[in-house]
Amino acid sequence: MAQKTLRKGSDRYPAENGRNRFRVVNGRKGGSFRARNGLESLERRRGGKKAAALAVLLGILILLLSAFLFLREYFHVENIYVEGNLHYTDEEIIQMVTGGRFGDNSLVLAFRYRDKGIQDIPFIQTMDVKVLSPDTIRIVVYEKTIAGYVEYLDRCMYFDRDGIVVEASETRTEGIPEITGVHFSEVVLHEPLPVENQEIFREILSITQILSKYGLTADKIYFDDAGEMTLYFGDVRARMGSRDNIEEKVARLQQLLPDAEGKKGVFRLENYSGSGENVTFELDD
Repeated sequence: MAQKTLRKGSDRYPAENGRNRFRVVNGRKGGSFRARNGLESLERRRGGKKAAALAVLLGILILLLSAFLFLREYFHVENIYVEGNLHYTDEEIIQMVTGGRFGDNSLVLAFRYRDKGIQDIPFIQTMDVKVLSPDTIRIVVYEKTIAGYVEYLDRCMYFDRDGIVVEASETRTEGIPEITGVHFSEVVLHEPLPVENQEIFREILSITQILSKYGLTADKIYFDDAGEMTLYFGDVRARMGSRDNIEEKVARLQQLLPDAEGKKGVFRLENYSGSGENVTFELDD
């Protein structure tokens, strides 16, 4: 059979020695360099933008930090005035107000207590915080009107002028008298003391106010079954009798108490009417 021969250049010419006869032709001269150079330029621009954004962010952070340090230093509270407190010391009141995060910053306190006081604190109706200057604040304490307390289940049950039990505490508060001689079966917080004569609470408040007027504070007030009153001042007692001439009796008692210092006994003021010397002091045996 005749053998067919193919010439070079024919499109049917087979691959020589197992290689493809086509060769790859590059683009125009210098094209690859320019593409690479353009890519590097784009990357440099992107890097420049990132650096600029980072610099702006860093500048903002420095500005915010500077503002924070300025506000913290400029509005730092150095002077605090406390008024109206009786049951808590100045230090305790200050801790209640300035405790917590940024509590020593007058700007924070101004926003925290703007148009509102501090409530839900035993013996205190509310506390108002007033910013007088960036470094000075005033705390005004409005205490609950406490008439006295009774002991119940090893606790001091404090009640107001209406006999409502407002607080229960394990400690005794100076300046508030213990009330004895009144009878009750139970004591419930935020409810009236269950005594037969509710008027006794107004009488208690009245006598404590009169005592305060003359600079006296009774440790204890005792009511007997007839409703007559005895005041206790340490080891000295004062039998006041009925409410008749009660202010005159207290005024006279104020004069007599210094003479009884260091003694144990009782002043008899039941019959004192505001004049004369019909007051006796009986020493205890």
